[in-house]
Amino acid sequence: MARWAARLAAAGALLVIGGPVLYRVGAVGLAVGLLGVPLGALLALVALVLSAIVLVGGRPTPSGRGVVLGACALSALTGLGPVLLVAPGLRAPAIHDVTTDPDDPPRFEAIVPLRADAPNSLEYPPDTAAAQRDGYPELATMTLSADPAAVVERARSVATDLGWTVVAADPTTGRVEASDTTFWFGFVDDVVVRIRPASGGSEVDVRSVSRVGGGDLGANAARIRRFLERLRAGV
Repeated sequence: MARWAARLAAAGALLVIGGPVLYRVGAVGLAVGLLGVPLGALLALVALVLSAIVLVGGRPTPSGRGVVLGACALSALTGLGPVLLVAPGLRAPAIHDVTTDPDDPPRFEAIVPLRADAPNSLEYPPDTAAAQRDGYPELATMTLSADPAAVVERARSVATDLGWTVVAADPTTGRVEASDTTFWFGFVDDVVVRIRPASGGSEVDVRSVSRVGGGDLGANAARIRRFLERLRAGV
Protein backbone atom coordinates (compact mmCIF):
# COMPACT_ATOMS: atom_id res chain seq x y z
CA MET A 1 0.00 0.00 0.00
CA ALA A 2 2.88 2.35 0.77
CA ARG A 3 4.41 1.70 -2.64
CA TRP A 4 1.09 2.34 -4.36
CA ALA A 5 0.67 5.56 -2.42
CA ALA A 6 4.08 6.75 -3.63
CA ARG A 7 3.37 5.73 -7.23
CA LEU A 8 -0.02 7.41 -7.32
CA ALA A 9 1.35 10.56 -5.66
CA ALA A 10 4.09 10.78 -8.29
CA ALA A 11 1.65 10.15 -11.15
CA GLY A 12 -0.78 12.73 -9.79
CA ALA A 13 1.94 15.35 -9.42
CA LEU A 14 3.17 14.65 -12.94
CA LEU A 15 -0.30 15.27 -14.38
CA VAL A 16 -1.14 18.32 -12.27
CA ILE A 17 2.17 20.01 -13.04
CA GLY A 18 2.93 18.50 -16.42
CA GLY A 19 -0.43 19.24 -18.07
CA PRO A 20 -0.20 23.04 -17.68
CA VAL A 21 3.53 23.07 -18.49
CA LEU A 22 3.08 21.05 -21.68
CA TYR A 23 0.23 23.35 -22.71
CA ARG A 24 2.35 26.46 -22.09
CA VAL A 25 5.13 25.18 -24.35
CA GLY A 26 2.64 24.10 -27.03
CA ALA A 27 3.25 20.37 -26.71
CA VAL A 28 -0.42 19.55 -26.02
CA GLY A 29 -3.75 21.21 -26.67
CA LEU A 30 -5.85 23.01 -24.09
CA ALA A 31 -8.28 20.11 -23.64
CA VAL A 32 -5.46 17.68 -22.82
CA GLY A 33 -3.74 20.14 -20.51
CA LEU A 34 -6.96 20.85 -18.65
CA LEU A 35 -7.87 17.17 -18.36
CA GLY A 36 -4.53 16.40 -16.72
CA VAL A 37 -5.29 18.60 -13.71
CA PRO A 38 -8.49 16.95 -12.37
CA LEU A 39 -7.19 13.48 -13.26
CA GLY A 40 -3.90 14.15 -11.48
CA ALA A 41 -5.69 15.67 -8.49
CA LEU A 42 -7.90 12.57 -8.24
CA LEU A 43 -4.88 10.25 -8.26
CA ALA A 44 -3.18 12.44 -5.66
CA LEU A 45 -6.23 12.34 -3.38
CA VAL A 46 -6.32 8.54 -3.60
CA ALA A 47 -2.62 8.52 -2.73
CA LEU A 48 -3.35 10.80 0.22
CA VAL A 49 -5.97 8.40 1.55
CA LEU A 50 -3.64 5.41 1.16
CA SER A 51 -0.83 7.29 2.88
CA ALA A 52 -3.09 8.19 5.78
CA ILE A 53 -4.20 4.57 6.16
CA VAL A 54 -0.61 3.35 6.23
CA LEU A 55 0.51 6.00 8.72
CA VAL A 56 -2.45 5.51 11.06
CA GLY A 57 -2.97 1.79 10.91
CA GLY A 58 0.21 0.31 9.48
CA ARG A 59 3.71 -0.24 10.76
CA PRO A 60 6.10 0.71 8.00
CA THR A 61 9.83 0.42 8.48
CA PRO A 62 11.72 3.69 9.10
CA SER A 63 12.67 3.87 5.43
CA GLY A 64 9.12 3.00 4.42
CA ARG A 65 7.73 5.67 6.73
CA GLY A 66 9.83 8.27 4.96
CA VAL A 67 8.41 7.18 1.61
CA VAL A 68 4.87 7.36 2.94
CA LEU A 69 5.40 10.78 4.51
CA GLY A 70 6.81 12.03 1.22
CA ALA A 71 3.86 10.62 -0.69
CA CYS A 72 1.49 12.18 1.84
CA ALA A 73 3.04 15.63 1.47
CA LEU A 74 3.21 15.48 -2.32
CA SER A 75 -0.32 14.19 -2.72
CA ALA A 76 -1.68 16.81 -0.31
CA LEU A 77 -0.01 19.55 -2.34
CA THR A 78 -1.08 18.36 -5.79
CA GLY A 79 -4.42 16.91 -4.72
CA LEU A 80 -5.76 19.63 -2.43
CA GLY A 81 -3.93 22.55 -4.03
CA PRO A 82 -5.93 22.63 -7.29
CA VAL A 83 -9.18 22.15 -5.37
CA LEU A 84 -8.43 25.12 -3.11
CA LEU A 85 -7.45 27.26 -6.09
CA VAL A 86 -10.50 26.43 -8.19
CA ALA A 87 -13.20 26.21 -5.50
CA PRO A 88 -13.63 29.99 -4.94
CA GLY A 89 -14.39 30.50 -8.62
CA LEU A 90 -16.94 27.72 -9.07
CA ARG A 91 -19.82 30.08 -8.25
CA ALA A 92 -18.62 32.72 -10.73
CA PRO A 93 -20.71 33.24 -13.86
CA ALA A 94 -19.53 31.27 -16.89
CA ILE A 95 -18.23 34.31 -18.76
CA HIS A 96 -14.75 35.43 -19.82
CA ASP A 97 -15.39 39.14 -20.51
CA VAL A 98 -15.90 41.46 -17.54
CA THR A 99 -16.14 45.24 -17.32
CA THR A 100 -17.16 48.03 -14.99
CA ASP A 101 -19.49 49.41 -17.68
CA PRO A 102 -21.66 46.70 -19.30
CA ASP A 103 -23.74 49.35 -21.09
CA ASP A 104 -20.73 50.86 -22.86
CA PRO A 105 -17.69 48.58 -22.37
CA PRO A 106 -14.26 50.10 -23.14
CA ARG A 107 -12.94 49.20 -26.57
CA PHE A 108 -9.56 47.70 -27.37
CA GLU A 109 -7.39 49.19 -30.09
CA ALA A 110 -3.67 48.42 -29.71
CA ILE A 111 -4.30 44.85 -28.50
CA VAL A 112 -6.66 43.89 -31.33
CA PRO A 113 -3.83 42.69 -33.66
CA LEU A 114 -2.35 40.62 -30.82
CA ARG A 115 -5.60 38.66 -30.55
CA ALA A 116 -5.79 37.73 -34.23
CA ASP A 117 -5.61 34.00 -33.45
CA ALA A 118 -7.53 34.12 -30.16
CA PRO A 119 -10.65 31.89 -30.04
CA ASN A 120 -12.58 34.46 -27.98
CA SER A 121 -14.01 37.52 -29.67
CA LEU A 122 -13.85 41.08 -28.34
CA GLU A 123 -17.56 41.57 -28.96
CA TYR A 124 -19.53 42.08 -25.75
CA PRO A 125 -22.89 40.28 -26.17
CA PRO A 126 -26.03 41.22 -24.18
CA ASP A 127 -26.17 37.88 -22.36
CA THR A 128 -22.69 38.53 -20.97
CA ALA A 129 -23.85 41.86 -19.59
CA ALA A 130 -26.83 40.22 -17.87
CA ALA A 131 -24.67 37.46 -16.36
CA GLN A 132 -22.13 40.00 -15.14
CA ARG A 133 -24.74 42.18 -13.43
CA ASP A 134 -25.98 39.12 -11.55
CA GLY A 135 -22.52 37.81 -10.69
CA TYR A 136 -20.56 41.01 -10.07
CA PRO A 137 -22.99 43.77 -9.07
CA GLU A 138 -20.21 45.57 -7.18
CA LEU A 139 -18.18 46.34 -10.30
CA ALA A 140 -18.90 49.90 -11.42
CA THR A 141 -17.28 53.01 -12.84
CA MET A 142 -14.78 54.60 -10.45
CA THR A 143 -14.65 58.38 -10.00
CA LEU A 144 -11.36 60.03 -9.01
CA SER A 145 -10.48 63.64 -8.24
CA ALA A 146 -7.27 63.65 -10.34
CA ASP A 147 -7.23 64.89 -13.93
CA PRO A 148 -7.31 62.28 -16.75
CA ALA A 149 -3.65 62.67 -17.75
CA ALA A 150 -2.51 61.95 -14.19
CA VAL A 151 -4.86 58.96 -13.95
CA VAL A 152 -3.52 57.53 -17.22
CA GLU A 153 0.04 57.69 -15.89
CA ARG A 154 -1.02 56.16 -12.57
CA ALA A 155 -2.95 53.42 -14.40
CA ARG A 156 0.13 52.59 -16.45
CA SER A 157 2.24 52.43 -13.28
CA VAL A 158 -0.27 50.19 -11.48
CA ALA A 159 -0.47 47.84 -14.48
CA THR A 160 3.33 47.56 -14.49
CA ASP A 161 3.43 46.93 -10.74
CA LEU A 162 0.88 44.13 -11.14
CA GLY A 163 3.18 42.42 -13.63
CA TRP A 164 1.10 43.19 -16.71
CA THR A 165 2.66 43.86 -20.10
CA VAL A 166 1.63 47.39 -21.04
CA VAL A 167 0.88 47.60 -24.78
CA ALA A 168 -0.36 51.21 -24.94
CA ALA A 169 -0.77 54.19 -22.61
CA ASP A 170 -2.22 57.25 -24.36
CA PRO A 171 -3.02 60.37 -22.29
CA THR A 172 -4.64 61.98 -25.34
CA THR A 173 -7.35 59.35 -25.72
CA GLY A 174 -7.34 58.37 -22.05
CA ARG A 175 -6.64 54.71 -22.67
CA VAL A 176 -4.27 52.11 -21.23
CA GLU A 177 -4.07 48.61 -22.69
CA ALA A 178 -2.16 45.69 -21.23
CA SER A 179 -1.94 41.89 -21.13
CA ASP A 180 -1.68 39.66 -18.08
CA THR A 181 -0.36 36.08 -18.22
CA THR A 182 -1.65 33.65 -15.61
CA PHE A 183 0.85 31.64 -13.60
CA TRP A 184 -0.51 28.12 -13.89
CA PHE A 185 -1.47 27.57 -17.54
CA GLY A 186 0.00 30.74 -18.97
CA PHE A 187 -3.37 31.98 -20.22
CA VAL A 188 -3.16 35.50 -21.65
CA ASP A 189 -5.94 37.91 -20.64
CA ASP A 190 -6.19 41.43 -22.04
CA VAL A 191 -7.14 44.58 -20.15
CA VAL A 192 -8.19 48.04 -21.32
CA VAL A 193 -8.58 51.02 -18.98
CA ARG A 194 -10.66 53.96 -20.16
CA ILE A 195 -10.25 57.35 -18.45
CA ARG A 196 -12.74 60.11 -19.21
CA PRO A 197 -12.99 63.67 -17.90
CA ALA A 198 -15.65 64.10 -15.23
CA SER A 199 -16.82 66.95 -13.06
CA GLY A 200 -13.87 67.72 -10.80
CA GLY A 201 -11.77 64.78 -11.97
CA SER A 202 -11.98 61.57 -13.96
CA GLU A 203 -14.14 58.52 -14.52
CA VAL A 204 -12.36 55.18 -14.85
CA ASP A 205 -13.72 52.04 -16.48
CA VAL A 206 -11.89 48.75 -16.88
CA ARG A 207 -12.48 45.71 -19.05
CA SER A 208 -10.66 42.36 -18.77
CA VAL A 209 -11.11 39.66 -21.44
CA SER A 210 -9.67 36.15 -21.69
CA ARG A 211 -8.27 35.01 -25.03
CA VAL A 212 -9.34 31.39 -24.52
CA GLY A 213 -11.94 29.58 -22.43
CA GLY A 214 -15.68 29.91 -21.91
CA GLY A 215 -15.54 30.72 -18.20
CA ASP A 216 -12.75 32.28 -16.18
CA LEU A 217 -13.59 31.13 -12.60
CA GLY A 218 -13.80 34.78 -11.57
CA ALA A 219 -10.26 35.66 -12.67
CA ASN A 220 -11.15 38.71 -14.77
CA ALA A 221 -13.36 40.25 -12.08
CA ALA A 222 -10.66 39.66 -9.46
CA ARG A 223 -8.09 41.31 -11.75
CA ILE A 224 -10.29 44.40 -12.13
CA ARG A 225 -10.84 44.65 -8.37
CA ARG A 226 -7.09 44.48 -7.66
CA PHE A 227 -6.37 47.12 -10.25
CA LEU A 228 -9.03 49.54 -9.02
CA GLU A 229 -8.02 49.12 -5.39
CA ARG A 230 -4.40 50.04 -6.21
CA LEU A 231 -5.42 52.84 -8.51
CA ARG A 232 -7.66 54.46 -5.88
CA ALA A 233 -4.97 54.10 -3.23
CA GLY A 234 -2.41 55.94 -5.34
CA VAL A 235 -4.47 58.80 -6.79
